[in-house]
Amino acid sequence: MIIIVLALIFDYINGFHDVANSIATIVSTKVLTPFQAVIWAAFFNFVAFFIAKCVIGGFGIANTVSKTVMEPYITLPIILAGVIAAIAWNLFTWWKGIPSSSSHTLIGGFAGAAIMAHGFEAIQLSIILKIAAFIFLAPLIGMVVAFGFYVVGLVHLPQGASPYGRGVVQETAAGVFGFVQHRARSE
Repeated sequence: MIIIVLALIFDYINGFHDVANSIATIVSTKVLTPFQAVIWAAFFNFVAFFIAKCVIGGFGIANTVSKTVMEPYITLPIILAGVIAAIAWNLFTWWKGIPSSSSHTLIGGFAGAAIMAHGFEAIQLSIILKIAAFIFLAPLIGMVVAFGFYVVGLVHLPQGASPYGRGVVQETAAGVFGFVQHRARSE
């Protein structure tokens, strides 16, 4: 019962933690107002859910988290320690204003607990290394895709278009960047 309550607490913290991370850049650079950024994030989160459910056929994040620790080593104490570590790290990074991913925090909590209890044979290192690689690759992938959207959008704007039209292109590119880099990191 304690693990279920802590999992719900983690999920709540995940909500305000990851939304703040995903909109901080576009708000601080004044591309969008906070209200517009929240609406934009909600829209792209809905799109991501729809794509994952209807196009891809599943949710990669939960599948990835479940595969980081070898099945024989997944026990209630490992899950409890992993969730507690993830909650503590999310609150610390939120309090200090350090951007971090709640999904990666949960993976690290589970992997760390399994390593401490059973050693490195308890984790699937290939999956952990793939996750670590995409922590660095995802922003680059998002930047390239968003730049492509931005350039295509500017090319198709009529000559002498209003600043509003350019703002729409900029907002779209910012939303695409956030969506792509978050999805790439999460897979």
